[in-house]
Amino acid sequence: MIHTFSEENIATIAKVLNTSPKKSGQVYRFEISDKTIGRKIALEIHLGLRLDDTDTNLISVYTQDTFLQLHNCTAFVASELLNQITFFGKDGNRISGLIVEKEAGCSLYANVKESLLKGDFTELPPEVMMCSVALSLTESIDFEGFRFDDD
Repeated sequence: MIHTFSEENIATIAKVLNTSPKKSGQVYRFEISDKTIGRKIALEIHLGLRLDDTDTNLISVYTQDTFLQLHNCTAFVASELLNQITFFGKDGNRISGLIVEKEAGCSLYANVKESLLKGDFTELPPEVMMCSVALSLTESIDFEGFRFDDD
């Protein structure tokens, strides 16, 4: 089930990212920059996009060199402490997370087995440890109607 973004959600995202959204129809665009390190990115949240007779939310990030998308956004966590927003997509026992930072940084972790997020991350190979830590925020999310199965 997709997340239903409220005006309050959009205001929370704007506050954490320290920017104001520009709205055009069902799209909210946030332009984020960090002048001290010279980075700029744009975040777009497309609400209620109709694909294959199903409504979905699409999160897009544009950078100077990269374009990233998270389809079917099912939840998000806004962290003022970490200065970032983490958008999640869940399909079965696989989770993807798109992290957007106030400092105009961005990370994507895609198609991660949920079981990797529930165990002791220190027992994981170093190459996998970072995604486990970054996506562990899913523990605080109620993915309405989604089952949490392990392979």
